[in-house]
Amino acid sequence: MSDITREEVARLADLAKIALTSAELDRLAGQLDAIVDAVAVVSGAVDESIPATSHPIELTNVMREDIPEPCLTNEESLAAAPAAEDGFFRVPRLMGETP
Repeated sequence: MSDITREEVARLADLAKIALTSAELDRLAGQLDAIVDAVAVVSGAVDESIPATSHPIELTNVMREDIPEPCLTNEESLAAAPAAEDGFFRVPRLMGETP
């Protein structure tokens, strides 16, 4: 059983720049302790006779036929645009970029 202390949680919170109250430090110490113990139990279940898998059930990729369909023309696309210029959407300049 791991023993994550309140001081360790406070140190981690400080490194992550997270402000925690005294009550939160106490609560999180217990919760993190339980999580570490649960991971240890799962890690203990690993056996060399069990092959490693990424998923317990075999997955099948479902593919569909790629059928091209008609799309909007350039004029139709720009019809609802607030601003257009030379066949393109016109947008505000970002962060002082120069053209």
